[in-house]
Formats: sequence, structure tokens, C-alpha cells
Amino acid sequence: MQTSETGDPRAVEARRLRAETRISLAQLRKHFGVSRDTMAAWLWNEPTPEWTRRPNAKDDLRDRAVDLRHAGYTVPEIAAELNVSKSTAYLWVRHLPLDETSERAHERRSEHSRRIAETRWEPLRQKRDADRAATNEAEAAWVGALSDREVRLLGAVAYWCEGAKSKPWEPNRCRVTFINSDPALILLFIRFVESFGQDRDALRYRVSIHESADAEAAGRWWAAVVGVPFAIFRRPTLKTHNPSTVRYNVGDPYRGCLVVDVPRSRQLYWRIEGMMRGVASATELGGDATM
Repeated sequence: MQTSETGDPRAVEARRLRAETRISLAQLRKHFGVSRDTMAAWLWNEPTPEWTRRPNAKDDLRDRAVDLRHAGYTVPEIAAELNVSKSTAYLWVRHLPLDETSERAHERRSEHSRRIAETRWEPLRQKRDADRAATNEAEAAWVGALSDREVRLLGAVAYWCEGAKSKPWEPNRCRVTFINSDPALILLFIRFVESFGQDRDALRYRVSIHESADAEAAGRWWAAVVGVPFAIFRRPTLKTHNPSTVRYNVGDPYRGCLVVDVPRSRQLYWRIEGMMRGVASATELGGDATM
């Protein structure tokens, strides 16, 4: 390249125009009437003006790729995360070797698999949840108001599933005691008892709960659900806490079970027995409903 021409005053002016204005090389050559080689000689060692640098649309992705690499991502994971080819991801992070323990690698792969699965299944989960909510709404509307007969039938079945029953060795122990952790079933049972003229304030209540929980708070919560004073609740039944047992019913939502005793309930128990015999007969199940 001929650098001797750089002493030409026109070369000084060309360098000034190139640095201070947005005149292109073609425009400069036309302005001074010189060849491509002459213009190249005039601008030899001159830094390329910043305005001529085109922004790279993938600069942000490259920076993100570097961040992911520092976080322990592999090249395939980076490519999947940024939606680029593996070769592109490799070029961006090849200067950053992946240095991690086997434990960290396992955690990273597990986390990556979890994210991929969530992305893949999220639309299906959303549809499932929407379908479930719609079905729930439709069926709740179908139930409508319950007659006394329906309450008695439902209450008898609920009691026969969850209530205390006489045993072959104590056939005459006919005492109505219902226990459950579901407020809806508790309220159904109380309405069932009320349909026979019982007053809910005359029933006996106590909480059955693990000793590691707040029994008093649970009792007050159940009293508010049932609509009776907490003062009438009896001493709670505390279950021995076993630390080696894995329990999921813990934390604030855990309020144990409510035990509801009906005083002088032998006749009511007999009526429940009879209704269950009727249910068995009506559904052509046959057999002895007391078994």
C-alpha cells in the first residue's frame, strides 16, 4: 500500500471528514476524485468511526448466553433456552469451560428437565384446570337446594362411612359420633341431626389433632365453621407426634378433625341403621347394612 500519499493535504481533509461527518468512502472518493487504493492509503491506521459500526441484533443473546454459562448451563441447554443453534451457542461461550461438581451437574440437569417439562405441559395443565373449574360450577349448580329427605339420605350415608358404629362384640353400643376433617361433611352431618329436631348448641364438640399443632386455634376455627361458641368445646384429643412419620397435613391449613357427639342418640342410631337398610334395598345391593 502506498503510504507516501498520506502527506497530501487532501488526505488530512479526508481523514477529518471521515471522522467528523457521515460521508461514506464512496462519497469521499468521488469528492476528491481519487481511486479506492488512494483513499485507503489516506485513511491508513485511522480508527473506524463509531457511526459505521452496525449494531448486532444478537448482542443481547450473546450476553445472556454468557450469563447462562456462568450459571452452569451446557451448550445444548443454552441453545434451547435462547432458541439458537448449538453451533452458535458454542461460539458464544467456548471461551468459558464448564467447571462443576457432579452434584451440581445433576441439580442443573434436573432443573433444566423440570423447566422443559413445565413449558411443555403448562398449556395442558391450564386447559385441565379450566375444564375442572367449569365442571365443578356446572355440577354445583345442578345440586341446587336440598330437601329434608335428601339431607337425611346424604347424612345417613356420610355417617355410615365416617361415623362410629356398633361392633359385633358390642352390638348394643349405639351412640352417634361423627368425625371428619372436611368442613362440608361436618356441616352436612349437623344439618342432618337438626332435621331430627336436635339443636347444634346441644351437641358435644372436641378437636382431634396432633400434639405438635395449635389445638386451641384449631378449636376456635371449627367453632366459627359450625357456628357455636368455642366455650362449649370439650378438651381436645391430642395425637402423639412421631417425628419419623412424613406428614403433609401441617402448617396453618391443618386444623385436625372435629368430633361431634350426639347425646342420647340411640334412637337416632337406629334410624340411621334403618335408612341404610333402605338405601341398600333401593340400590339392589342386598345384604345386611349393619355389617
